[in-house]
Order: sequence, then structure tokens, then C-alpha cells
Amino acid sequence: MTRLAERLGFRSDDRVVIINCDDLGSSQAANDGVYRSLRDGLATSASLMVPAPWAREAAARYRGEDVGVHLTLNAEYDLYRWGPITRAPSLLDGDGGFPRTVTDVWDHADLDEVRRELRAQVERAILWGFDATHLDSHMGALALKPEFFDVYLDLAVDFGLPLRLSGPSTQTAIGFPFRDLAASEGVVVPDHLVRNHGAGSRPSIDAALAALRPGVTELYVHPAVDTPELRGFAPDWEARVDDLALVGPDGPLRGALTAAGARLIGYRLLRDLQRAG
Repeated sequence: MTRLAERLGFRSDDRVVIINCDDLGSSQAANDGVYRSLRDGLATSASLMVPAPWAREAAARYRGEDVGVHLTLNAEYDLYRWGPITRAPSLLDGDGGFPRTVTDVWDHADLDEVRRELRAQVERAILWGFDATHLDSHMGALALKPEFFDVYLDLAVDFGLPLRLSGPSTQTAIGFPFRDLAASEGVVVPDHLVRNHGAGSRPSIDAALAALRPGVTELYVHPAVDTPELRGFAPDWEARVDDLALVGPDGPLRGALTAAGARLIGYRLLRDLQRAG
């Protein structure tokens, strides 16, 4: 479990942490919160939702930060919709966008359309000027079903990018050896993932840092500034604002990271390691 840290140049007992901001591009509130967290706060990485309405604005503000692609097949909000950037009828729910639930995607998506759509999302991020550092999956849609994971893994291999995956202990529960498959293809994956159920990361992150293990751990948050826009479409807006308070410029997480002996990195180090073979 500590070999990745050593390959990155750390000691075997070092506790190395990636703090990733999900949902860049989903709204102006998210763009403000994510860039504030990256530039002035504690965040070390972020993930762009290419199909979302504010993704192009996020690209216009990009300054070379550690940003990957948040591969997106869902639009979960009732009042705020986005959809595919390719022609993909099986990825529409009949209400102006992607399906709201992961189960709906799994039940109805055509895998060829999934493959074309997700490849286009990565290519568009690169076209916009992002130096993509990794791939992760919005709402976990690609990580939990073997046929969708195959697409996820193929993209990681083709673009030379690390993946977000849950820890080794989850392989049995999920039902297939996704981490072993990634390793067999030379794809780099953090050792540990601290999972949250949606936004509102403070309890799970506090608990994880209190018992932080050696190796590379990813923590992810959904920071956003408090705006009428955010309150208007996101039932979880308070949790997103709290995530910004947690990892933003004056975030209280700094003391917990110091107490845990955490060494902060972004995904770019993992990408460079993967591309070096």
C-alpha cells in the first residue's frame, strides 16, 4: 500500500494527500469556489465537467492549475440540466439532459455512445487548453459496472492519465477487480479514497485525517461560493459552501493536515509517473 509513495519520491511511511475539487464548470459559483481553493486555499487538484454550462468559462480562467476531467454521464438536478456534447440519444432522459441517476445510465446507455461521448469530453478539455492531469467519474457511474469501467480504463490508457478509484478493500464488495485491472495496464491510482455521499465533506475528511494511513490518499470536495444561482438549483448548496470554508483561503483543514503529517501533492505527479512507464 505504500509503494506508490516511494515511486513518487516519498518515504514508505509518508502520508501523502491529494485534495481534489470536483464539479469545476458546473456553475459560476463552483468556478469561483474551485479556483479560490486552488489558488489561495488548500486544494491541490480539480476536475472539470466538460458538458456543464460553465465549463467554457472555467477554461477561460485556467492558468495551468492541476485539473483533470470529471467524466460526466449524469445531470442530477431537477432545475438545472446539461447533456451530451456528441449525438447520443441513449444518454438523454427525455427532459433536456443526461439522466438524473446512475442506475438510469446503466439501464439505457449504449456503450458505443458512452465511449464516443467520454472521449470527446477529454479531447475538448485538451482543445480548450487544459493540461489534463487525471480522470474521475461524476457520481461514480464509470467505476462500479465492469462494462462502463472498461471505457474508463481504456481512456486512462489512451490519454496516459491516472484514475480515481476506491480502495482495494472495496473490490470484493463491488464485485470485480478494477484496481488489479488498472494496475495491469500501468494506470496509476491513489492508494486510498475518502468517499463522500455528495457534497458536505467535513465529517468524512476530519475522520480520515484523524486516522490517516501511509501512502497516497485522495480527499475530494465540492467548493462553491454562496450565490442566488447556487441556492436556486442546488438543494445541497449549504454543504458546497461549507466545503469552500473547509479548504478555502482561511480553511480550518490546515491544522488537521499538519497534525496528521500530511504531504500535499496534485495528480500531475501521478500522471508524470504513469507516463514515465
